Amino acid sequence: MAGLVEVRSIDVVPDSERHGTAFSQFTLWLGANLQITAVVTGALAVVFGGGAFWSVVGLAVGNLLGGAVMALHSAQGPRLGLPQMIQSRAQFGVKGAIIPLLLVIVMYVGFFASGSVLAGQAVGELTHLGETPGIVIFALVTAVTAAIGYRVIHALGRVASVVCALAFVYLGIRLLERIDLGTVLADRAFDLPMFLLAVSLSASWQLAFGPYVADYSRYLPRHTSARATFWWTLSGSAIGSQWSMVFGVLVAATAGDAFLGGQVSYVVALGGTGLIASFLYFVIALGKLTINVLNTYGGFMSMVTSISGFRGQKTLSPRGRALYIAAIMIAGTVVALLGKDSFLTSFKDFLLFLLTFFTPWSAINLVDYYLISRERYDIPALADPHGRYGAWRVDALAVYGVGLLAQLPFLVTHFYTGPLVEPLGGADISWMVGLVVPALLYWLIARRRTAHIPKRMILAPQVTPPENSGATPTDATAGRP
Repeated sequence: MAGLVEVRSIDVVPDSERHGTAFSQFTLWLGANLQITAVVTGALAVVFGGGAFWSVVGLAVGNLLGGAVMALHSAQGPRLGLPQMIQSRAQFGVKGAIIPLLLVIVMYVGFFASGSVLAGQAVGELTHLGETPGIVIFALVTAVTAAIGYRVIHALGRVASVVCALAFVYLGIRLLERIDLGTVLADRAFDLPMFLLAVSLSASWQLAFGPYVADYSRYLPRHTSARATFWWTLSGSAIGSQWSMVFGVLVAATAGDAFLGGQVSYVVALGGTGLIASFLYFVIALGKLTINVLNTYGGFMSMVTSISGFRGQKTLSPRGRALYIAAIMIAGTVVALLGKDSFLTSFKDFLLFLLTFFTPWSAINLVDYYLISRERYDIPALADPHGRYGAWRVDALAVYGVGLLAQLPFLVTHFYTGPLVEPLGGADISWMVGLVVPALLYWLIARRRTAHIPKRMILAPQVTPPENSGATPTDATAGRP
């Protein structure tokens, strides 16, 4: 058990503890996306007015575009051996990184809550205790699993990828027995705003993984191919999410109010009764457990990163780890219990609103890593507010702010609609603006200010470069000014 419980948190993973292959990213992200919330996300494209055919196409476009951005973040993990948001200190400063981090923590709590609502329905039916006790039980199991850490999370992903895939194949067959697929997809009338809504829903789904995706690739050996990590992550996440979302589109297009009145109960009833129904409730809970553990673990990492930037903390005790995870669990459970009766509308707005905050962060992070620093970071300096990255990187924070503001005229949510939405026929293109504008601005500014970039990667003192990695024994000190 001692070897199973993770001891690392925000500190660098030494090469001696690295293990696994890039294929592990495929099973993890396939399992994390074959689940009921992804089904609901796909269904929203139809619920809010889109036709089935173009909704499927739009969701595929968004999954590929957003998934590619997310997978580029994943490829950073093996090279740096760090949680995703720690690396953001190189762009925003050791203390400045707390600004996007606070929004990331809100995201984790929100996704924990939305996942707990649907999983709570399944657990409540499975245990015959009802929805509210089901939400609480599910939250407790999630917290315990997240506390054990990395190895169990990947093991859970492997199990979920197989079990959930088999269940979705079965449910797909049952659904196709009930509907006329040709009729459902016959309406090819193109509606640009609805098409872009579908793209935005799936792109936001993928981009929301960006702030923590490298947390689950950072234990891979340093010499792991970045290309392999990218493609296995993208394929697992895009296939899993598109599979679930297409199922959601077909269900919403044919079931109408029967699906809207109870997403979990409808999907289970589609599969059958008795033991089959119990198995499907278990599958729904398993799928949600996989993704909610990721959200809890990512939230814990982000909270530690935020606080450690001001306290200079590099490691975390088991007790501290448990307290951070408990905080995420309690906050997420409270939100789930308060919002369970208005789930669909709230979740759609939550997804699109989150997208506003994370596209500028992704743009800045990826431009810096791949185009400006070119994978050359001083890892020890990421914990030192007086080091080469400083406490606050005002230029990057200003670009982030401009990226946020640039999206507002194009944003469509239930509580706010930008002034440029109507001239575009009601289409929401804010996430595209949020990627392009800060990426261009940051590249123009940062390429002129490169004095803080080392000549090559500077590793943490305890990390020994492995053989055949392309690194040299001097990497631990090379490049310091």
